[in-house]
Amino acid sequence: MDYGIQMYSIRDLTPKDMKAALKGVADIGYKYVEFAGFFDHPAEQIREWLDEFGLICSGTHTGTSPLENDPQAILDYHRTIGTCDYIIPGTGLRNPEEIGWFVDFCKKTIPMLREEGFRLHYHNHDSEFRVLKDGILPYSYLELQTELSLELDTYWLYVAGTDPLAVMERLKDRVRFIHVKDGNNSGYGAPLGQGTAPVADVVAAAKRLGFTMIVESETLKPTGLEEAKISFEYLKSLEEN
Repeated sequence: MDYGIQMYSIRDLTPKDMKAALKGVADIGYKYVEFAGFFDHPAEQIREWLDEFGLICSGTHTGTSPLENDPQAILDYHRTIGTCDYIIPGTGLRNPEEIGWFVDFCKKTIPMLREEGFRLHYHNHDSEFRVLKDGILPYSYLELQTELSLELDTYWLYVAGTDPLAVMERLKDRVRFIHVKDGNNSGYGAPLGQGTAPVADVVAAAKRLGFTMIVESETLKPTGLEEAKISFEYLKSLEEN
């Protein structure tokens, strides 16, 4: 199996030395990288490093602003680094006004991206799966009122008290990537295999459903690269069972 990593996992290194971060994850054995910022590096430089280390950009976590302000520039950047998957890493959705704005943004933006050969994805946290005080469930609006592709963060589903396996199955036709993460049920993360989230079951379901698995670890213990290695070795241990 080939696995990816969200580069936020190595945020103690990426702002200082992106090349070393990319080399580090390639040396561990990751095949795909999902960027969380480019730190002013030109797209051509990022692509050169990806090619040098045999990595593939599976997508990026990039906000809504670049698509509002200069969509052609950010899409050209993505084309150069070799991906057509643009992932919104999260947005407000804390009240009906914010939800309405984002739904309208999706309805306007997704057709434009589709014409350019791109897919627009949304990455959830736990808040989208928690009912607001007025009875609204934010994620239901993303499911029912937009054509977003959905990058499921299985750990935040678990923290929200939602069964990640059931959601993966229900939304399988709209999912290309999932985040594989671990931690406790109060939102404190851990390397894969060291928390209480149902990681092994998630991995098995992802393999069955054909999803690309992107590791995300958030605690930098002891460093981002070392935590990324622990998580990779855990995934490889599951293959042996």
